[in-house]
Amino acid sequence: MDILQQLALAGGLAWASGIRLYAAIFIVGVLGRFGYVHLPDHLLLLQHTAVLAAAGVMLSAELLVDKIPGFDSVWDAVHTFIRIPAGALLAWGVMGDATPPLQLAAAILGGAITSGTHLAKSGARAAINTSPEPFSNWTASFGEDGLLLGGLWLAFQHPLVFLVLLGAFLAFVVWLVPKLLRFLRRVWQRLSGAHARRGDDESHRGALR
Repeated sequence: MDILQQLALAGGLAWASGIRLYAAIFIVGVLGRFGYVHLPDHLLLLQHTAVLAAAGVMLSAELLVDKIPGFDSVWDAVHTFIRIPAGALLAWGVMGDATPPLQLAAAILGGAITSGTHLAKSGARAAINTSPEPFSNWTASFGEDGLLLGGLWLAFQHPLVFLVLLGAFLAFVVWLVPKLLRFLRRVWQRLSGAHARRGDDESHRGALR
């Protein structure tokens, strides 16, 4: 595997981990297991039956939970503490044959990429969940599934194209995430204000009785 392919795979796994960690592990593990791709030595454990079974079970759960409005945001919140270190570890594994400084750099950058992707995904889904209808949630979820598959395919087949698109995506994330956070803060403030007003009204009615 040449350096361009290594960079694309490291970036691809880190990026995919922020969207569907278990899907990334399962898909890459299956592709390596059946000889469709050649994985670096430090990622050969992804091909192990136990790893594939565990990733498959968690992937099934994630695909179900991700289609349920509200529960998907809880899942994303919990996985903040799982996706980011896992993405860093996978990026480190791709560069396992490099020098220790390059391995550390890959882990740092991989964690940063996973963080950005995860924040963009979880923030967008939380914003979508402010709408009461489920169809936008389902559309976003299936869109993420397709995006993941397309991204991993590009990382393996057209690494340079993937790296260029990854750079554009990260620039978009830098622009998007602050806007999502401001939107969610406004929604929270409105909900908090409405709750406080309801409490005051109930207290007032109680005093009148």
